[in-house]
Amino acid sequence: MIGAIIMGILAGFIASKLTSGTGKGLLVDLFLGLLGGIVGGWLFGLLGIQTTGGVIGELICAVVGATVVLWIYSKLK
Repeated sequence: MIGAIIMGILAGFIASKLTSGTGKGLLVDLFLGLLGGIVGGWLFGLLGIQTTGGVIGELICAVVGATVVLWIYSKLK
């Protein structure tokens, strides 16, 4: 549980750095990372990509998902 939260924060932070150059804050980064993990897992599943790389694979999946979430958010804004 704690590991998933830490990974969510890290994924959200990395995604917000990639898209805007700055972090969005601890809670927003956590939310983006957790939501990104769900979206990334769904997208990777649609594409037939399996995250068998352990923690690194899951982090990449969550970062990709969080980046997609941030991109959609910026288009709706």
